Amino acid sequence: MTRYLPLLWAGLFRKKTRTILTLLSVTVAFLLFGLLQAVTVAFEAGADSADAKRLLTTARYSIIEPLPMSYLRRIEQVPGVVSAAFADWFGAKYQNESNAFPVFAVDPRAYLDMYPEFMIAPEQREAFAKTRTGAVVGKRLADRFGWRVGQRLPISSEIHPKTDGSLNWEFDLVGIIDADDPAVRANTDMVLINVAYFDEARQFGRGKTGWYIVRVADAGQAKPIAATIDGLFANSPDETKTQPEKEFAIGFAKQIGDVGALVTRILLAVFFTILILTGNTMAQSIRERVPELAILKTLGFSDGKVTALVLAEALLLLLIGGGVGMAVATSLLPVLNGSTGGRFPPLFVSASTWLLALALALAVALAIGLPPAWRAGARWRVKRLRIVDALAGHR
Repeated sequence: MTRYLPLLWAGLFRKKTRTILTLLSVTVAFLLFGLLQAVTVAFEAGADSADAKRLLTTARYSIIEPLPMSYLRRIEQVPGVVSAAFADWFGAKYQNESNAFPVFAVDPRAYLDMYPEFMIAPEQREAFAKTRTGAVVGKRLADRFGWRVGQRLPISSEIHPKTDGSLNWEFDLVGIIDADDPAVRANTDMVLINVAYFDEARQFGRGKTGWYIVRVADAGQAKPIAATIDGLFANSPDETKTQPEKEFAIGFAKQIGDVGALVTRILLAVFFTILILTGNTMAQSIRERVPELAILKTLGFSDGKVTALVLAEALLLLLIGGGVGMAVATSLLPVLNGSTGGRFPPLFVSASTWLLALALALAVALAIGLPPAWRAGARWRVKRLRIVDALAGHR
Protein backbone atom coordinates (compact mmCIF):
# COMPACT_ATOMS: atom_id res chain seq x y z
CA MET A 1 0.00 0.00 0.00
CA THR A 2 2.99 2.30 0.49
CA ARG A 3 3.42 2.67 -3.28
CA TYR A 4 0.06 4.44 -3.36
CA LEU A 5 1.11 6.92 -0.67
CA PRO A 6 2.04 9.71 -3.17
CA LEU A 7 -1.38 9.28 -4.80
CA LEU A 8 -3.10 9.46 -1.41
CA TRP A 9 -1.07 12.51 -0.41
CA ALA A 10 -1.87 14.30 -3.67
CA GLY A 11 -5.59 13.56 -3.30
CA LEU A 12 -5.64 14.61 0.34
CA PHE A 13 -3.95 17.96 -0.31
CA ARG A 14 -5.76 18.70 -3.57
CA LYS A 15 -7.33 21.69 -1.79
CA LYS A 16 -4.61 22.63 0.71
CA THR A 17 -6.53 25.24 2.70
CA ARG A 18 -9.53 23.01 3.20
CA THR A 19 -7.37 20.05 4.18
CA ILE A 20 -5.27 22.08 6.64
CA LEU A 21 -8.36 23.47 8.34
CA THR A 22 -9.84 19.96 8.57
CA LEU A 23 -6.57 18.64 9.98
CA LEU A 24 -6.56 21.40 12.59
CA SER A 25 -10.07 20.44 13.71
CA VAL A 26 -9.05 16.77 14.00
CA THR A 27 -5.87 17.78 15.87
CA VAL A 28 -7.86 19.84 18.36
CA ALA A 29 -10.29 16.96 18.88
CA PHE A 30 -7.50 14.50 19.69
CA LEU A 31 -5.70 17.12 21.79
CA LEU A 32 -8.82 17.36 23.94
CA PHE A 33 -9.11 13.59 23.93
CA GLY A 34 -5.53 13.17 25.19
CA LEU A 35 -5.88 15.80 27.91
CA LEU A 36 -9.28 14.62 29.14
CA GLN A 37 -8.22 10.97 29.14
CA ALA A 38 -5.15 11.96 31.15
CA VAL A 39 -7.47 13.56 33.72
CA THR A 40 -9.60 10.41 33.85
CA VAL A 41 -6.57 8.11 34.20
CA ALA A 42 -5.07 10.31 36.91
CA PHE A 43 -8.22 10.33 39.03
CA GLU A 44 -8.74 6.60 38.56
CA ALA A 45 -5.11 5.68 39.14
CA GLY A 46 -5.64 5.13 42.86
CA ALA A 47 -8.52 2.75 42.17
CA ASP A 48 -6.71 0.92 39.37
CA SER A 49 -3.62 0.32 41.50
CA ALA A 50 -5.57 -0.62 44.62
CA ASP A 51 -4.78 -3.95 46.23
CA ALA A 52 -7.86 -6.12 46.79
CA LYS A 53 -6.34 -7.29 50.07
CA ARG A 54 -6.02 -3.77 51.49
CA LEU A 55 -8.73 -2.07 53.50
CA LEU A 56 -8.93 1.55 54.65
CA THR A 57 -10.30 2.37 58.10
CA THR A 58 -11.31 5.99 58.65
CA ALA A 59 -13.49 7.88 61.11
CA ARG A 60 -17.12 6.97 60.47
CA TYR A 61 -18.37 10.37 59.40
CA SER A 62 -15.34 12.14 57.94
CA ILE A 63 -11.78 11.31 56.97
CA ILE A 64 -10.60 14.56 58.56
CA GLU A 65 -11.59 13.32 62.03
CA PRO A 66 -8.60 11.64 63.76
CA LEU A 67 -8.57 8.17 65.25
CA PRO A 68 -6.60 6.95 68.29
CA MET A 69 -3.28 5.25 67.49
CA SER A 70 -4.21 2.71 70.15
CA TYR A 71 -6.67 1.15 67.68
CA LEU A 72 -3.74 -0.43 65.85
CA ARG A 73 -3.27 -3.39 68.19
CA ARG A 74 -6.98 -4.19 68.30
CA ILE A 75 -7.24 -4.13 64.51
CA GLU A 76 -4.23 -6.43 64.17
CA GLN A 77 -5.95 -8.99 66.41
CA VAL A 78 -9.04 -9.30 64.18
CA PRO A 79 -9.18 -12.79 62.58
CA GLY A 80 -8.15 -12.62 58.93
CA VAL A 81 -6.02 -9.49 59.36
CA VAL A 82 -2.40 -10.03 58.37
CA SER A 83 -1.04 -6.60 59.31
CA ALA A 84 -2.05 -2.99 59.82
CA ALA A 85 -0.45 0.45 59.59
CA PHE A 86 -1.61 4.02 60.05
CA ALA A 87 -1.02 7.33 58.29
CA ASP A 88 -1.77 10.93 59.20
CA TRP A 89 -2.23 13.88 56.86
CA PHE A 90 0.49 16.47 57.37
CA GLY A 91 -0.09 18.59 54.27
CA ALA A 92 2.77 20.78 53.14
CA LYS A 93 4.22 23.36 50.85
CA TYR A 94 7.79 23.95 49.81
CA GLN A 95 9.06 27.54 49.54
CA ASN A 96 5.74 28.99 48.33
CA GLU A 97 2.02 28.31 48.04
CA SER A 98 2.24 26.90 44.52
CA ASN A 99 4.58 24.09 45.61
CA ALA A 100 2.06 22.04 47.59
CA PHE A 101 2.08 18.24 47.83
CA PRO A 102 0.80 15.50 50.14
CA VAL A 103 2.87 14.58 53.19
CA PHE A 104 1.95 11.65 55.44
CA ALA A 105 3.25 10.81 58.90
CA VAL A 106 3.74 7.04 59.06
CA ASP A 107 5.47 4.21 60.84
CA PRO A 108 8.26 3.56 58.29
CA ARG A 109 8.42 -0.22 58.39
CA ALA A 110 4.71 -0.94 58.78
CA TYR A 111 3.65 1.52 56.07
CA LEU A 112 6.18 0.45 53.44
CA ASP A 113 5.40 -3.21 54.14
CA MET A 114 1.80 -2.38 53.31
CA TYR A 115 2.78 -1.14 49.82
CA PRO A 116 5.19 -3.67 48.28
CA GLU A 117 4.60 -2.06 44.87
CA PHE A 118 6.66 0.94 46.02
CA MET A 119 10.36 0.56 45.20
CA ILE A 120 13.00 1.81 47.65
CA ALA A 121 16.60 0.75 48.20
CA PRO A 122 16.93 -1.55 51.28
CA GLU A 123 19.53 0.72 52.92
CA GLN A 124 17.27 3.76 52.45
CA ARG A 125 14.32 1.86 53.87
CA GLU A 126 16.37 0.98 56.94
CA ALA A 127 17.61 4.56 57.31
CA PHE A 128 14.01 5.79 57.23
CA ALA A 129 13.10 3.44 60.07
CA LYS A 130 16.09 4.43 62.20
CA THR A 131 16.11 8.20 61.61
CA ARG A 132 13.52 9.93 63.79
CA THR A 133 13.64 13.05 61.61
CA GLY A 134 13.81 10.96 58.43
CA ALA A 135 11.71 11.41 55.30
CA VAL A 136 11.41 9.64 51.95
CA VAL A 137 10.00 11.24 48.80
CA GLY A 138 8.66 10.13 45.43
CA LYS A 139 11.24 10.23 42.64
CA ARG A 140 9.24 12.54 40.40
CA LEU A 141 8.77 14.98 43.27
CA ALA A 142 12.50 14.82 44.05
CA ASP A 143 13.37 15.46 40.40
CA ARG A 144 10.91 18.36 40.24
CA PHE A 145 12.52 20.23 43.14
CA GLY A 146 16.08 18.97 42.73
CA TRP A 147 16.11 17.17 46.09
CA ARG A 148 18.90 14.71 46.89
CA VAL A 149 19.32 12.04 49.55
CA GLY A 150 21.30 13.39 52.50
CA GLN A 151 19.99 16.95 52.42
CA ARG A 152 17.78 18.72 54.91
CA LEU A 153 14.20 19.07 53.71
CA PRO A 154 12.49 22.28 54.91
CA ILE A 155 8.72 22.20 54.46
CA SER A 156 5.82 24.11 55.97
CA SER A 157 2.74 22.30 57.25
CA GLU A 158 -0.71 23.59 56.39
CA ILE A 159 -2.32 22.42 59.64
CA HIS A 160 0.26 21.11 62.14
CA PRO A 161 2.28 23.63 64.19
CA LYS A 162 5.26 22.50 66.25
CA THR A 163 5.26 22.89 70.03
CA ASP A 164 6.79 26.34 69.63
CA GLY A 165 3.91 27.40 67.37
CA SER A 166 5.94 27.44 64.14
CA LEU A 167 4.57 25.80 61.01
CA ASN A 168 8.08 25.35 59.59
CA TRP A 169 9.49 21.84 59.84
CA GLU A 170 12.77 20.24 58.77
CA PHE A 171 13.40 16.61 57.96
CA ASP A 172 16.39 14.56 56.79
CA LEU A 173 15.86 13.19 53.31
CA VAL A 174 17.04 9.58 53.56
CA GLY A 175 15.36 7.83 50.62
CA ILE A 176 13.58 7.92 47.26
CA ILE A 177 10.53 5.82 46.39
CA ASP A 178 9.43 4.93 42.87
CA ALA A 179 7.39 2.35 40.94
CA ASP A 180 7.52 0.65 37.54
CA ASP A 181 3.79 0.89 36.84
CA PRO A 182 2.80 4.45 35.76
CA ALA A 183 -0.49 4.18 37.68
CA VAL A 184 1.40 3.24 40.86
CA ARG A 185 4.08 5.88 40.22
CA ALA A 186 1.33 8.49 40.25
CA ASN A 187 0.70 7.50 43.88
CA THR A 188 4.33 8.07 44.89
CA ASP A 189 4.24 11.85 44.39
CA MET A 190 4.34 12.43 48.13
CA VAL A 191 6.60 12.78 51.14
CA LEU A 192 6.55 10.27 54.00
CA ILE A 193 7.84 11.40 57.41
CA ASN A 194 8.60 9.36 60.52
CA VAL A 195 5.62 9.54 62.85
CA ALA A 196 7.80 9.09 65.95
CA TYR A 197 9.32 12.55 65.55
CA PHE A 198 6.16 14.15 64.20
CA ASP A 199 3.93 12.96 67.06
CA GLU A 200 6.45 14.14 69.64
CA ALA A 201 7.08 17.55 68.07
CA ARG A 202 3.53 18.62 67.10
CA GLN A 203 1.54 21.01 69.24
CA PHE A 204 -1.77 19.14 69.27
CA GLY A 205 -3.29 15.81 68.24
CA ARG A 206 -0.69 13.59 69.89
CA GLY A 207 -1.65 9.94 70.00
CA LYS A 208 -4.03 10.42 67.08
CA THR A 209 -3.77 9.43 63.43
CA GLY A 210 -5.76 9.97 60.25
CA TRP A 211 -6.60 6.47 59.02
CA TYR A 212 -5.53 2.83 59.06
CA ILE A 213 -4.42 0.59 56.22
CA VAL A 214 -5.31 -3.04 56.86
CA ARG A 215 -4.02 -6.07 54.92
CA VAL A 216 -6.20 -9.17 54.96
CA ALA A 217 -5.28 -12.76 54.09
CA ASP A 218 -8.26 -13.38 51.80
CA ALA A 219 -9.73 -10.66 49.56
CA GLY A 220 -12.99 -12.61 49.49
CA GLN A 221 -13.37 -12.01 53.23
CA ALA A 222 -12.72 -8.26 53.01
CA LYS A 223 -16.34 -7.24 53.67
CA PRO A 224 -16.87 -9.45 56.78
CA ILE A 225 -13.49 -8.37 58.18
CA ALA A 226 -14.38 -4.73 57.60
CA ALA A 227 -17.64 -5.23 59.47
CA THR A 228 -15.78 -6.89 62.36
CA ILE A 229 -13.32 -3.99 62.62
CA ASP A 230 -16.11 -1.42 62.67
CA GLY A 231 -17.95 -3.53 65.26
CA LEU A 232 -14.99 -3.23 67.62
CA PHE A 233 -15.45 0.51 67.88
CA ALA A 234 -19.22 0.80 67.56
CA ASN A 235 -20.80 3.17 70.10
CA SER A 236 -17.36 4.51 71.05
CA PRO A 237 -16.35 8.19 70.85
CA ASP A 238 -14.33 7.31 67.73
CA GLU A 239 -16.42 5.03 65.52
CA THR A 240 -14.92 3.80 62.28
CA LYS A 241 -15.80 3.05 58.68
CA THR A 242 -13.80 0.33 56.93
CA GLN A 243 -13.94 -0.40 53.21
CA PRO A 244 -11.78 -1.94 50.46
CA GLU A 245 -9.07 0.38 49.20
CA LYS A 246 -10.56 0.50 45.70
CA GLU A 247 -13.98 1.56 46.98
CA PHE A 248 -12.36 4.25 49.07
CA ALA A 249 -10.34 5.57 46.09
CA ILE A 250 -13.40 5.67 43.84
CA GLY A 251 -15.48 7.40 46.50
CA PHE A 252 -12.74 9.95 47.16
CA ALA A 253 -12.46 10.75 43.43
CA LYS A 254 -16.23 11.14 43.12
CA GLN A 255 -16.21 13.81 45.82
CA ILE A 256 -14.78 16.01 43.07
CA GLY A 257 -17.37 14.72 40.62
CA ASP A 258 -17.92 11.81 38.26
CA VAL A 259 -14.89 12.63 36.16
CA GLY A 260 -15.34 9.67 33.82
CA ALA A 261 -18.94 10.55 32.93
CA LEU A 262 -18.08 14.21 32.43
CA VAL A 263 -15.16 13.40 30.15
CA THR A 264 -17.27 10.94 28.13
CA ARG A 265 -19.98 13.55 27.51
CA ILE A 266 -17.46 16.16 26.40
CA LEU A 267 -15.71 13.75 24.06
CA LEU A 268 -18.98 12.56 22.53
CA ALA A 269 -19.92 16.14 21.71
CA VAL A 270 -16.46 16.90 20.28
CA PHE A 271 -16.22 13.81 18.10
CA PHE A 272 -19.80 14.05 16.87
CA THR A 273 -18.99 17.55 15.64
CA ILE A 274 -15.75 16.38 14.06
CA LEU A 275 -17.55 13.45 12.44
CA ILE A 276 -20.05 15.78 10.76
CA LEU A 277 -17.40 18.32 9.72
CA THR A 278 -14.83 15.84 8.41
CA GLY A 279 -17.45 13.61 6.80
CA ASN A 280 -18.85 16.55 4.87
CA THR A 281 -15.34 17.55 3.77
CA MET A 282 -14.55 14.04 2.54
CA ALA A 283 -17.85 13.75 0.70
CA GLN A 284 -17.29 17.11 -1.00
CA SER A 285 -13.74 16.16 -1.97
CA ILE A 286 -14.88 12.87 -3.56
CA ARG A 287 -17.71 14.58 -5.44
CA GLU A 288 -15.21 17.00 -6.96
CA ARG A 289 -12.94 14.15 -8.01
CA VAL A 290 -15.42 11.76 -9.63
CA PRO A 291 -13.85 12.17 -13.10
CA GLU A 292 -10.39 11.50 -11.60
CA LEU A 293 -11.65 8.30 -10.01
CA ALA A 294 -13.11 7.28 -13.36
CA ILE A 295 -9.69 7.73 -14.96
CA LEU A 296 -8.23 5.44 -12.32
CA LYS A 297 -10.76 2.80 -13.39
CA THR A 298 -9.78 3.21 -17.05
CA LEU A 299 -6.17 2.62 -15.98
CA GLY A 300 -7.14 -0.73 -14.51
CA PHE A 301 -8.00 0.11 -10.90
CA SER A 302 -10.74 -2.19 -9.72
CA ASP A 303 -13.76 -1.00 -7.73
CA GLY A 304 -12.18 -2.53 -4.66
CA LYS A 305 -8.93 -0.59 -5.11
CA VAL A 306 -10.78 2.68 -5.65
CA THR A 307 -12.78 2.00 -2.49
CA ALA A 308 -9.59 1.19 -0.57
CA LEU A 309 -7.92 4.40 -1.78
CA VAL A 310 -10.82 6.53 -0.57
CA LEU A 311 -10.84 4.78 2.82
CA ALA A 312 -7.04 5.06 3.06
CA GLU A 313 -7.27 8.80 2.37
CA ALA A 314 -9.72 9.22 5.25
CA LEU A 315 -7.47 7.10 7.47
CA LEU A 316 -4.39 9.15 6.55
CA LEU A 317 -6.25 12.33 7.46
CA LEU A 318 -7.26 10.94 10.87
CA LEU A 319 -3.84 9.45 11.62
CA ILE A 320 -2.01 12.71 10.89
CA GLY A 321 -4.46 14.89 12.83
CA GLY A 322 -4.82 12.38 15.67
CA GLY A 323 -1.08 11.78 15.98
CA VAL A 324 -0.29 15.50 16.11
CA GLY A 325 -3.09 16.11 18.62
CA MET A 326 -1.91 13.32 20.95
CA ALA A 327 1.71 14.47 20.66
CA VAL A 328 0.75 18.02 21.62
CA ALA A 329 -1.32 16.72 24.56
CA THR A 330 1.63 14.65 25.78
CA SER A 331 3.99 17.64 25.56
CA LEU A 332 1.57 19.93 27.43
CA LEU A 333 1.04 17.65 30.43
CA PRO A 334 4.40 18.37 32.18
CA VAL A 335 3.54 22.08 32.03
CA LEU A 336 0.04 21.45 33.42
CA ASN A 337 1.43 19.24 36.20
CA GLY A 338 3.85 21.99 37.21
CA SER A 339 1.10 24.59 37.29
CA THR A 340 -1.09 22.62 39.72
CA GLY A 341 1.52 22.77 42.46
CA GLY A 342 0.95 19.11 43.33
CA ARG A 343 -2.61 19.73 44.49
CA PHE A 344 -4.05 17.25 42.00
CA PRO A 345 -2.95 13.81 40.81
CA PRO A 346 -0.19 14.03 38.17
CA LEU A 347 -1.46 13.78 34.59
CA PHE A 348 0.12 11.48 32.02
CA VAL A 349 -0.83 9.92 28.69
CA SER A 350 -0.78 6.16 29.19
CA ALA A 351 -0.10 3.51 26.55
CA SER A 352 -3.75 2.49 26.73
CA THR A 353 -4.76 6.07 25.87
CA TRP A 354 -2.60 5.98 22.74
CA LEU A 355 -4.16 2.65 21.72
CA LEU A 356 -7.63 4.04 22.36
CA ALA A 357 -6.79 7.08 20.23
CA LEU A 358 -5.67 4.79 17.41
CA ALA A 359 -8.88 2.77 17.62
CA LEU A 360 -10.90 5.99 17.63
CA ALA A 361 -9.04 7.27 14.56
CA LEU A 362 -9.79 4.01 12.73
CA ALA A 363 -13.46 4.14 13.71
CA VAL A 364 -13.90 7.76 12.62
CA ALA A 365 -12.00 7.08 9.37
CA LEU A 366 -14.41 4.26 8.55
CA ALA A 367 -17.42 6.40 9.45
CA ILE A 368 -16.41 9.30 7.22
CA GLY A 369 -14.79 7.22 4.47
CA LEU A 370 -17.35 4.51 3.81
CA PRO A 371 -20.16 6.66 2.30
CA PRO A 372 -17.96 8.34 -0.36
CA ALA A 373 -16.07 5.08 -0.89
CA TRP A 374 -19.38 3.32 -1.55
CA ARG A 375 -20.24 5.83 -4.25
CA ALA A 376 -16.73 5.89 -5.66
CA GLY A 377 -16.56 2.21 -6.52
CA ALA A 378 -17.83 -0.34 -4.01
CA ARG A 379 -18.78 -3.77 -5.33
CA TRP A 380 -21.52 -4.41 -2.79
CA ARG A 381 -24.92 -5.12 -4.37
CA VAL A 382 -24.40 -3.00 -7.53
CA LYS A 383 -21.65 -0.86 -8.96
CA ARG A 384 -22.58 2.59 -7.86
CA LEU A 385 -20.57 4.60 -10.38
CA ARG A 386 -20.17 3.91 -14.12
CA ILE A 387 -16.98 5.14 -15.82
CA VAL A 388 -18.80 6.84 -18.73
CA ASP A 389 -21.09 8.77 -16.39
CA ALA A 390 -18.15 9.81 -14.24
CA LEU A 391 -16.09 11.07 -17.15
CA ALA A 392 -19.12 13.02 -18.36
CA GLY A 393 -19.12 14.81 -15.00
CA HIS A 394 -22.36 13.27 -13.66
CA ARG A 395 -22.74 13.36 -9.90
